[in-house]
Amino acid sequence: MLYLYSIFKPNILKQFHMKFKNLVFASLSSLLLFSCVSSKKFKASQAKYDELSAAHTKLQGDLKGCEDEKADQARKVTSLQNDIDGLNKQIAFLKENNTQALRQLQDLSVISSSQAESIKKSLENIGAKDAYIQDLQTAMARKDSLNMALVMNLKGAIGNLDDKDINIKVDKGVIYIDISDKLLFKSGSYTVTEKAKEVLGKVAQVLKNQPDIEFMVEGHTDNVPYKSNAILLDNWDLSVKRATSVVRILQKQYGLDPAKMAAAGRSEYKPIEDNSTVDGKAANRRTSIVILPQLDQFFKLLETKR
Repeated sequence: MLYLYSIFKPNILKQFHMKFKNLVFASLSSLLLFSCVSSKKFKASQAKYDELSAAHTKLQGDLKGCEDEKADQARKVTSLQNDIDGLNKQIAFLKENNTQALRQLQDLSVISSSQAESIKKSLENIGAKDAYIQDLQTAMARKDSLNMALVMNLKGAIGNLDDKDINIKVDKGVIYIDISDKLLFKSGSYTVTEKAKEVLGKVAQVLKNQPDIEFMVEGHTDNVPYKSNAILLDNWDLSVKRATSVVRILQKQYGLDPAKMAAAGRSEYKPIEDNSTVDGKAANRRTSIVILPQLDQFFKLLETKR
């Protein structure tokens, strides 16, 4: 017996040891497998939670936007309702006025044939006046165009002369040719210089090509008192004598019609610059050829349209 036990004991112990190892391994495997499955479920649940949390945040934002839009729509509805109320009031007011007007018309008698004819003539007169105004505007536009053409001809004829010595401009439909006294006369003199005669000749050539044009030559001085002598007493005399000197040259040397010219002296009383400066005084000492507007043409137009 003891012999048999001694023979089989190692085998029994070995088998027991093997079974124990298998039992422990199976237990550990089950434990590890359970741990792995729980970790995966946890991560999946966490991801789902994050997804739901993000969706919840987005829905809250959408809800806020809807509430804001709803409030905005409510304001618009209120504004539109106010507009509708205002329009309804206007409609009611107009209906009342129309009702009153109808009542007044019912109280009035029908206009007579003479009254109807008078209204017709008034309308015809309005149409005629509109046409007349249009004719005047056309004539004025034509006059402006002719003035601009004349200015261009004058500038082209004179050429590249210093702008400080001669200036051509249009002001309120009137053409002014301003020539400085530095170019025309010596100081205190009314005798036209030879250089100025050349310039006057070029101006005269352009004016001669416009036989219907009338113009006036104006003499101007600064405010420095003129030292009187046996011929000239003051700046009035000097400005007039300078104007007549220019007119005589235009008539006698360049053949312009004297019936189309006039001479005038403005003395110091129509300055274009401030006389308190040297440059201002120099600018004010000038002789102007003023091309007069042909008002008779407009008067003729007025007569024919009456």
